[in-house]
Amino acid sequence: MVTETEWLDQAVALAAQNVTDGGGPFGAIVVRDGELLASGTNQVTPTLDPTAHAEVVAIRAACRAVGSFRLDGCLLVSSCEPCPMCFASALWARVERIVFAADRYDAAKAGFDDRAFYEVFQNEPAQWPLTLAQLPLAAATRPFEEWGRKSDRTDY
Repeated sequence: MVTETEWLDQAVALAAQNVTDGGGPFGAIVVRDGELLASGTNQVTPTLDPTAHAEVVAIRAACRAVGSFRLDGCLLVSSCEPCPMCFASALWARVERIVFAADRYDAAKAGFDDRAFYEVFQNEPAQWPLTLAQLPLAAATRPFEEWGRKSDRTDY
């Protein structure tokens, strides 16, 4: 059986190879019951997609592999501590556990300083780096009302 450390070595190797291939220095793997479901590397710059972090790419691929938006019982293995977006993606996917090698401070030393993203929710919305505004709209809750009436919906 492959150990978590061996999976982690593989994620780090993916990240290093991704740098050679023109991507960012991040790699991730999704494992369930000792079986590799999917892997992903940072594709932000090659795809011009700011959400294409290694963990998100791996989660998306794993969900397609298992045919579900839920990854119950899965291990997310990442070459680096997941940023808040990646952590939230793992929460939404119901990943059971995350292990990582380098941390946010190692990433900051390499120029990937996510501290502002980790700290943003500690501040009041007025202090956030972008403006968030709710506008009054009579039909604002219509989609939720429609959802509530839908008998064949898939709850998540």
